[in-house]
Amino acid sequence: MIVEQIWTGNAYRNFNYLIACPNTGDALAIDPLDFEQCLSVAQSHNWHITQILNTHEHGDHTGGNKAMVAATGASVIAHRNAAGRIPNMARGVTAGDVIHVGDSVELECLDTPGHTMSHICLLSRGKQAALFSGDTLFNAGAGNCHNGGHPNELYETFATQLVSVDPATLLYPGHDYLTNNLQFTLDREPDNADAQSLLKEIKNQDPSNALVTSLYREKKINTFFRLQSATIIARLQAEFPELGDTPSPKAVFLKLRELRNQW
Repeated sequence: MIVEQIWTGNAYRNFNYLIACPNTGDALAIDPLDFEQCLSVAQSHNWHITQILNTHEHGDHTGGNKAMVAATGASVIAHRNAAGRIPNMARGVTAGDVIHVGDSVELECLDTPGHTMSHICLLSRGKQAALFSGDTLFNAGAGNCHNGGHPNELYETFATQLVSVDPATLLYPGHDYLTNNLQFTLDREPDNADAQSLLKEIKNQDPSNALVTSLYREKKINTFFRLQSATIIARLQAEFPELGDTPSPKAVFLKLRELRNQW
């Protein structure tokens, strides 16, 4: 499996992706908003984009579909419940479905509601596992739930699915929010040495050559995985006494998501 992370440079700080089979040159485009860049990268490698996967229905992820289909004839894949919101879907998928790219790439679909209720993440299983997480999981952060999602569902996705992903898995999110997310982590957990170190490391990062984290690293720097942190809990209790002496992980997650909305 070959992964090309494509930095759009737009105001939304989107990442697009191409996943290619080295044997056949077939490629899958994930959320190809900047279809021109995606087509250019594919052309430079002599790849043929045969499929498009939309992680969810928001326009900054589906906006390049029409032009990409016109240029390549690729078929559009998305969550089966998004059919009414994503035009010309050829295939609706849900948890456990597998997307094949060429003859060597298999991508398992995870049904990951929260950011929207029709959100798919893709998990590759091979020599190097990778998670293509759309707007569910970001580097050091979690998706918002403003436009068709719900924080309760997002918590369940983290608690029942993402937390158990192999720590060696590489993370490829839908946007570059790493700096802001690390700053939020340190606002909530000022003594997090891993977040402090990473923030210094990426001070002058070029998003076109972005750092790729692992799930192992995320559990050290991502507030939304650190629901048992004594510092995070104590600071929340000081600000929100109604949480009580022993808030549940879900209560901590929901309060963090609420704070991140306003931060």
